[in-house]
Amino acid sequence: MDLISQGDALLEMPLQTGEHARLFTAARFSGLECLSAKFSTHTYSPHAHETYAVGTILEGCELWHARGRKLFARTGDLVFNHPLDVHDGAPSEGGYRYRMTYPTIELMREVAISLTGDQTIGTPFFPEPTVQDPEGSALFSKAHRALEEGGDALAGEEGLLRAYGWCLSRHADLSVREIGREHGPISQARELLEQRYDEDLSLADLTQRSGLPRHHLIRAFRRETGLTPHAYLVDVRVRRARERLRRGESPGAVAAATGFCDQAHLTRAFKARLGVTPGVFRAAHHG
Repeated sequence: MDLISQGDALLEMPLQTGEHARLFTAARFSGLECLSAKFSTHTYSPHAHETYAVGTILEGCELWHARGRKLFARTGDLVFNHPLDVHDGAPSEGGYRYRMTYPTIELMREVAISLTGDQTIGTPFFPEPTVQDPEGSALFSKAHRALEEGGDALAGEEGLLRAYGWCLSRHADLSVREIGREHGPISQARELLEQRYDEDLSLADLTQRSGLPRHHLIRAFRRETGLTPHAYLVDVRVRRARERLRRGESPGAVAAATGFCDQAHLTRAFKARLGVTPGVFRAAHHG
């Protein structure tokens, strides 16, 4: 069986009207391949990858074969293929829509080590190729969509690591340990977010400052503060936006100055935390 990339797998058969497939890469994961697709007739020939395939079904049902079994992946299911697992794929009646990623063994081990504390852990194993997990599906889909849209790089990077952590801790053969307190390192990470809130920070920036690995940092940060690093960063940006709006700056200028992708992103984050839009807040001080 030849090992092929997901792009090559898609090229084996042309898509029909109403179908679509978008393959993109995640730069902060060393070119990790990600797929967003909708199929009604497209079928995959049996093939295997050198990487995992981890994803979710958003709508419909996929019929596939893997590990000597006939399988059905339905809406809200998480799907796991190990490296070198031979598998195919075909739509059931009505087709299906899904999101998929192809993480390396090294990436999955990075997350597994963070969860277990075991530096000698081998290739993580998922006993079941597909599991019904609507909450995990929603977490994965949100992260995947953030990576695809590309506006807030930290949101996608953090989100995908959290999604992989969810999958491994709940559906792989791992013994997960409780996260300890990391007050000193997390204080360093918080300080960086407070100082450079207007920049496009990455988890690499935070790990360099704190000395903690990426996924461990996310878990420890949330235990220490109640927020993930990205959520904390957005909160800092909103606080800085309030200061500028009080001084009479326009919402558009404030969005650009505080690290938001655009005014719409500022408006969503601002209203979610304060209950009013930036324009209304500014008018209350400068009506």
